[in-house]
Amino acid sequence: MAGYGNVLDLIGDTPLVRLHKFDTGRCELFAKLESHNPGGSIKDRIGLRMIEAAETAQELAQGGMIVEATAGNTGLGLALAALHKGYRLLLVIPDKMSQEKVYHLRALGVEILMTRSDVGKGHPEYYQDMAKRIAAETPGAYYIDQFSNPANPRTHETWTAPEIWDQMEGRVDAVVCGVGTGGTLTGIGRFMQRVAPDVRMVLADPKGSVLADIVTTGTHGEAGSWLVEGIGEDFVPANCDLRLVSHAYTISDAESLLTARDLLRREGIFGGSSAGTLLAAALRYCREQKSAQRVITLVPDVGSKYLSKMFNDYWLMEQGILTPERKGDLSDLIARRHREGATITIGPDDMLSTALARMKLYDFQQLPVLEGENVVGIIDESDILLTVYGHEERFREPVRRAMSTRIETLQVDADVGDLLPIFDKGFVAIVLDRTKFLGLITRYDLLTYLRRRAQ
Repeated sequence: MAGYGNVLDLIGDTPLVRLHKFDTGRCELFAKLESHNPGGSIKDRIGLRMIEAAETAQELAQGGMIVEATAGNTGLGLALAALHKGYRLLLVIPDKMSQEKVYHLRALGVEILMTRSDVGKGHPEYYQDMAKRIAAETPGAYYIDQFSNPANPRTHETWTAPEIWDQMEGRVDAVVCGVGTGGTLTGIGRFMQRVAPDVRMVLADPKGSVLADIVTTGTHGEAGSWLVEGIGEDFVPANCDLRLVSHAYTISDAESLLTARDLLRREGIFGGSSAGTLLAAALRYCREQKSAQRVITLVPDVGSKYLSKMFNDYWLMEQGILTPERKGDLSDLIARRHREGATITIGPDDMLSTALARMKLYDFQQLPVLEGENVVGIIDESDILLTVYGHEERFREPVRRAMSTRIETLQVDADVGDLLPIFDKGFVAIVLDRTKFLGLITRYDLLTYLRRRAQ
């Protein structure tokens, strides 16, 4: 039986799949599933190779500490290699990183410092500047610096790109990449420039990043913000050679995230947020071509890292990307509408242990108590605690024993301003259509609604 020495031997040799369910015009479009690497992303490749390069250069002491700034995937790639090679790993991460990535890193034993994602290069809390400073101040620490480490693009020039070339049997017309560090685009671009200079390198860039503007206009505009993780920058990384790029597309968050969801629904390919950006740009490029071409793009990481974000309808609604039907009344503020089966409720005769389990499962602190379609009370963590403290057997008692019947209701046609006195009392607002329960409105729901109106 053939086997592998360890999980690092599973990195690379990722599958290539032709996409059939999208309109690609005259082109054939292929996706290289880097999501099939053991850490779930293309960054497994550079995580391993950058550590090996540091070892060869004798820049890493045995059992030493590696420091890096990352939006997540490079951290996971480094963590896999550090785990097997016996190094400590400290990561500085921006606070927009998905919880799934954070949980994954912590489960691997990685030390994490979270910093702000709303500040730019040069600010003391910018994640790259912070990581560099920590490494300089920590004896024996090595800042691996994926943004300027030459082993990053070299990995893709000598490993990823030859795989693509072989899998495509040397017939490639365009490669669509994003830029986080620039290593993927630069490495693949250098390889193609050497073996097939006519291959076009196409940049997929999130709206808010400055890179596409530099390619198309030659000017460095003002950076904005974006939700897509892992690609887009407010500066040109040292490893990014934009001279290799012949076409650039700016893709909005909405198009990126919805395209990634389409990739799963149509092709069954579970990609992350950057996969949506790359696919959206690849589709635009394909549809613009007047002659047949063979185009390849990447699925840089796996979608399971974004279940709490782009695959969560409620999160997308909070971001204004999914927009439910608007009624022009208080129902527009309800994140989880009862008529759609989205409200988490409890019955008065359910046990307190059931109510607590439901709160924990859905990360809620309170639940409306429904009898049929009517709200008869509300129960929160404090109600349960005060009932069971010193009498743990009461967890088996019914919710009606602990619930509060002091509820604050509003008719659906009430004014938005009527929410404030309810919130001031510490309650959530229960919205009714006459006697029929429609859902809850919290302070957070109101803030989300106001932010959406301001955009």
